[in-house]
Amino acid sequence: MAKTYIIKGGNPLHGQVSVSGSRVAVTKIMIASLLTQDPVRLKNVPEIGEVQSTVDMLEKIGTQIIWDKENKFMHLTSPQLTSKKVKGEWFGKNRLPMLMVAPLLHRLGQAEIFLDDSKDGIEKPINFHLDGYRKMGAQVEEKDNVIYFRSDKLRGATIELPYPSVSTTENLLLAAVLAEGKTVIKNVAVEPEIIDLTNLLQKMGAIIFHEPGRVFVIEGVGGLIGAEHEVPADRVETAALACAAVATQGSIFVRGAVQDENQTLLNILKKVGAHFLVADDGIAFSHESELKAVNVETGVHPGFMTDWQPPFSALMTQANGASVLHETVHEQQVEYLENLGKMGANIQLFKECMGNNECRFKNKDIVHSAIINGPTKLNPAKLNISDVRSGIACIIAALITEGESIITGAELLDRGYENLAEKLNSLGADIVIEGE
Repeated sequence: MAKTYIIKGGNPLHGQVSVSGSRVAVTKIMIASLLTQDPVRLKNVPEIGEVQSTVDMLEKIGTQIIWDKENKFMHLTSPQLTSKKVKGEWFGKNRLPMLMVAPLLHRLGQAEIFLDDSKDGIEKPINFHLDGYRKMGAQVEEKDNVIYFRSDKLRGATIELPYPSVSTTENLLLAAVLAEGKTVIKNVAVEPEIIDLTNLLQKMGAIIFHEPGRVFVIEGVGGLIGAEHEVPADRVETAALACAAVATQGSIFVRGAVQDENQTLLNILKKVGAHFLVADDGIAFSHESELKAVNVETGVHPGFMTDWQPPFSALMTQANGASVLHETVHEQQVEYLENLGKMGANIQLFKECMGNNECRFKNKDIVHSAIINGPTKLNPAKLNISDVRSGIACIIAALITEGESIITGAELLDRGYENLAEKLNSLGADIVIEGE
């Protein structure tokens, strides 16, 4: 159902709030449960749209799921998979259906992944996945917007990724743990959520070595068992709450936020002039002095997370000077800044690389850099959110603004943020939700 936020901004955020389980991690963990017939029990499961979408996909192929939303607990059992076909939602750049390939091949010997009608921004990253499966012995055929996979038994191989793709790394890990022999995956992504996935797989009986130089070495095993696992705290929500607090000149404590997974974020916030204090059970964030412009370049972990970029851009409209933003991970990840421009932000967009390093978007006619000049007094506006990543920038900008902003498409935020408006209101925001 369409949802609208009516936000009366200008209120500093104060108080305490708990961060939810990670959107980036939980869905991959749920899919990993398909690799065994035994129960997999998950704690700290957030009630978000992408979890519901994954539940729908898993149930359609035979997984039995008990989801206790009140206690954030989920019990998944897949004694028998009943379908080789996956027609899940893609959510734009979300690759969840592709991660279903490994469990289906291991248990049924075939998989059919139905793509959406548009491959815009999807085809090239999927090719990383397809190349990996071909090297592991699978037969892969693309026809009429469906990808067909066949394999009697996946076999270990040496695979070097052209780019440290998060979803490709996750996918090949799921394929390798039950493949015959040894698999070496080079140039892998090493985000905390991927390490968390390897921790779950190890609990289930997998043998995965993390070698120096972005290398995973996986020794295939004959079968996996059930396990219990807690979904880690959401790094994206932590950044959004931190940026909202600092941008509104407030002070909040984010219970459950973890320092070592957010070190790069904390460093950049420190350079901006924000204050943070790490405690055993969370991190406090506050605005204490004039904010200073900084240069930010997104990158794979341990770099500045691409999903931190949108909330940070809203914060940068309040910093003194010209901040430079260089996006190197996702296409079309800065175009949402035009929405902030409608609120009066002084932002210039560029197709050139404006970071310390040239990136894979060089000379590709892709807008991926920006200069954000501040501080700027933002004006109320009526904005439409186009996706979960960029939508949070609009919310934070509206919280900064004195006056009433209307944010349509807010239901998209429910895909990745659990009770976002309610959490912000508990900190002193004034958000009225229409269309629930």
